[in-house]
Amino acid sequence: MDQSDAANTVKLTVIAGGLREPSSTRLLADRLVTAVAAELERLGDHAETAVVELRPLGHPIMDAMLTGFTRDELESAFASVADADGVIAVTPAFNASFSGLFKSFFDVLPEHTLSDMPVLIGATGGTERHSLVLEHALRPMLTYLHAIVSPRAVYAATSDFGLESGSALAERIVAAAADFSRLLHACGPRARRDVIDEDLASMQELLGGTEQGS
Repeated sequence: MDQSDAANTVKLTVIAGGLREPSSTRLLADRLVTAVAAELERLGDHAETAVVELRPLGHPIMDAMLTGFTRDELESAFASVADADGVIAVTPAFNASFSGLFKSFFDVLPEHTLSDMPVLIGATGGTERHSLVLEHALRPMLTYLHAIVSPRAVYAATSDFGLESGSALAERIVAAAADFSRLLHACGPRARRDVIDEDLASMQELLGGTEQGS
């Protein structure tokens, strides 16, 4: 059996929180997933990628926060995350933290979706001053959600996309992709859980218990 026959398929879901079009946040996310896919191929695995763009989900996310009900497009995004072996999450930085839309998506994401999920984090911003958003905001939030956050994150300022400093960003992306790919390779295929049905069953059980006790 040659290496291609033995290759595992690694499902990656990219969560891109960019608010503008075109988006430097999406550009960074695309470069990260490309680098991770290349590194996985080097390790003998094959990457299968899905992308969750948060900008078109702004209204469904807010509706879910206000009503507790989710639309089909938001449930589809949840399913894409739950079905992944690893997640690449990238947000723009605002006032030294992630965007409100990015945070709101994780607020309405069903509980336990990210449990034991390898996650590579990235962020973009106007200047390097916001780079600590990765360690002061993203990493703590995802760790709280029981994700396995890759040790090396990537921050890209506006100047990083220029010709003079582009090579430095490329080096950071390659290094982060190598770390994350080794993490994915070590964790192996992730056990799938239908977290939406689990949440519904828990709610029905709770309501049933309330009815019996009333």
